[in-house]
Amino acid sequence: MTPVELSRTVLHAVRCAVDDGELSVSVPERVVVTEPGPGGCGDFATNVALQLARPAGQPPLRVAEILRPRLVGADGIRDVVVTGPGFLNISLDAQADLVTGLVREIRERGASYGHGDALAGQVVALRVPYEVRAEVVADAVVRIVATQGGRATVEHGEPVNLRPVPAPEDPAPLGHDASQWALLHPAPHDRPRITADHLVQRESNPLFRVRYAHARIRSLSRNAARLGFAAEPGPLDAGPSLDAGPADTGPSADAAPPTTATHTAATGTHTAPTATLIPTLLTTLTDHPRILTAAATHRAPDRLARHLVTVADAVLPFLPSVLPCGEEKPSAAHRARLALAEAAGTVLAGGLSLLGIDAPEHL
Repeated sequence: MTPVELSRTVLHAVRCAVDDGELSVSVPERVVVTEPGPGGCGDFATNVALQLARPAGQPPLRVAEILRPRLVGADGIRDVVVTGPGFLNISLDAQADLVTGLVREIRERGASYGHGDALAGQVVALRVPYEVRAEVVADAVVRIVATQGGRATVEHGEPVNLRPVPAPEDPAPLGHDASQWALLHPAPHDRPRITADHLVQRESNPLFRVRYAHARIRSLSRNAARLGFAAEPGPLDAGPSLDAGPADTGPSADAAPPTTATHTAATGTHTAPTATLIPTLLTTLTDHPRILTAAATHRAPDRLARHLVTVADAVLPFLPSVLPCGEEKPSAAHRARLALAEAAGTVLAGGLSLLGIDAPEHL
């Protein structure tokens, strides 16, 4: 069961409770499932009971207890535990199925992963002033709205309905990609910084981290091909070794200089991904459709930009476990880890494209 399928399963449980007369609410369009918070348990959690409590006129715990038996009986769900004020903590039959399903979905949909129909048939009229940031934001909104089935038009005239805080100076000297990021990454009410900080190749630069993560993933794919293996969704834990060729001895020559996140691979030491790295990465990838929908409905490309930083920060610590090191031979686990890394790269590339920014193969 993928996170998207889990969200649909929760929605189905709500719909059944409404049809059975146990809840008197409007069924929401979507339900968010996330990594369990402090005090939680299981693979995923949802606050849908808290979301529905007020309109249902019932305490959140009661709403959660109404939904729980309908979720426990669903295919792919092993157990559901109610914690705190009414959080539903969901344990799936097999965590490997969750990873495999998500990775396969992203691989199948490619750059269209996260696209939906939230704005299907709608025409969004954007009226902007003659100002560079407003023009750039509107251009990105046009692309993002299209991912949700809508169509956006851009006009200059009153009344203006899209007016971000103007850029303090011309961003053109930064170059296309950095100027796009400088204007799109801040929230519309924040004043953009037009400085050379957007150009430095350091971890302190969010744009560098996003583009570096994509370039590093592409480098891993090339190195894997040299070792004779390719990405294949499956369990991420270690499995039987495959005689696929000589082991890797470190990052490729065409990769960018290692940052803190890649130091382990650069020094030749290797450990499997920790239990916290994978859920965090899965959560960011699962969240991508919701973020795209929110960015489209709120005309807010900054939400997508910040999400890409979150994805990059989640995938970078995972990358040192992708390729075999030293005498280690490529295994099924390495194939699966490469598939997960490439899925993150697909999300990064798709998001950067919507912002009008290049996703580099090399950096």
